[in-house]
Amino acid sequence: MLVIVGEPREHRLERRPQCRVRTNADVMPTGAPKEAAPAVRTAQAEYDQHRPDVIVGSSRGGAVALNIDSKDTPLVLLCPAWRNWGTATTVKLNTIILHSRQDDVIPFSDSEELVAQSDLPPDTLIEVGNDHRMLKEVLESGKPEESQA
Repeated sequence: MLVIVGEPREHRLERRPQCRVRTNADVMPTGAPKEAAPAVRTAQAEYDQHRPDVIVGSSRGGAVALNIDSKDTPLVLLCPAWRNWGTATTVKLNTIILHSRQDDVIPFSDSEELVAQSDLPPDTLIEVGNDHRMLKEVLESGKPEESQA
């Protein structure tokens, strides 16, 4: 799996937000938000080297994922910031987009537009979460299940 994530401001030490590419245990900085080309080059090199079964891209990383030549590898995009990064304006057939209507960083309507422009069925876009990071679902997924008495 190739994971491309935008790094939120509160989790970084640098002055400028970064996008990071992850394959196995490796994490590489790929450039500041408006510098799409370095991020796309890094992600493309990782894709070419590892040939993952799936690519997951979150926020800026979702936009980077849209801009690499990923052949027929499925994409899972989380709140993709495609309007802010790169030049891609459509997604391929084997793509799923997860996005929250309450996202206050990337409008849900951006993902609706991306699906429409790509001539994909509406169920390509799955509404989930209550913010940009879909934090509630992440926290709840880590809770132990209550035992049945």
